[in-house]
This record gives sequence, C-alpha cells and structure tokens, in this order.
Amino acid sequence: RIWWGFAGSRTARFSQFVRGPNSVLAYARTLGARPGHSSDGHNPLGGWSVIAMLAVLVALVTTGLFAIDIDGIESGPLADYINFDQARSAAEVHETAFNITLALVGLHIAAIAFYFGWKRLNLVRAMITGRRAVSEGETVGDLRWSPVKALIGIVIAGAFAWAVSKGFRF
Repeated sequence: RIWWGFAGSRTARFSQFVRGPNSVLAYARTLGARPGHSSDGHNPLGGWSVIAMLAVLVALVTTGLFAIDIDGIESGPLADYINFDQARSAAEVHETAFNITLALVGLHIAAIAFYFGWKRLNLVRAMITGRRAVSEGETVGDLRWSPVKALIGIVIAGAFAWAVSKGFRF
C-alpha cells in the first residue's frame, strides 16, 4: 500500500488525500450534514485515518520481526539480530500496536457504517470497484493506473517478504 501511495492511481496517491489541519477541521464540521457529498478517493479525515493505520501497521510488522516470547522459543525472523531484552521490548510494543490496530479497524468499520447509514454513501462498493456513484451532470477524472507499476510493487513486496523470511541471510 505504501508503494501504491506514490505510484498508484490518482485517488490512491498520498498527495491526493493527505491534507492539512484546516482542511480536516473544515471537513469535520460537515460530518452531520445529510446527505453526504461524494468525492473521489479519501476525504481529508479519512486520509489521516489511512496514514494512522499504515503507521501502526508498520510498527506492528517491524516489531513482530524482532519480537520474542517470554520463553525465548517463538521469535520473529530477525530476533537474533538483537538481545533478549530488546526482543522482549519489541514484543511489548508489538502487542500494543496490535491493540491499536484493532481499534483503528473498528473505527474504520464504524466510519463506513456511518457513511452508509447516515450519508447514504456506499463506500464499500467504491473501495472494491474503484468507482462511485456519480451525480447527474458530474464528471469524474480518469483513475490512470499502471499495471506495470502495480506489478513492480508486487515484485518489490514479494522480494522484500522473502528476504525478511530468510533473515536477510542468502
């Protein structure tokens, strides 16, 4: 997802949906309005939700790679690069990041339900298909995504996952 935030379609790019505090506050003031206004990609508040979720997931995965259990039996593939106490600290941060991830996923699902129930916007369909309902007379720009860039991202992610699973020992 991080790769796609730089190389993906127009609506998937971080530059399209990460906005400053004034935009977020202005958008937050409109949350009670009904019906909602459809927009391409994430709204300013949702954009920061994506950033929060990605940050916590990076912390979760990174600490999981170095974590070790109390008995020292189960450990992440990179745990032997650090000492036991550091690996235990990584495990504690990993657990905290997991709980924060659960909370953020719950908040994400609640937001989707809110938009569907209150604002009458089907965000799930838009997430799956990449298309949203368009109002009469409204025009929507082309998404312009590249299958080549998508394939490059998949190859990079696969190669990195393989290297990590081997503990970067080839």
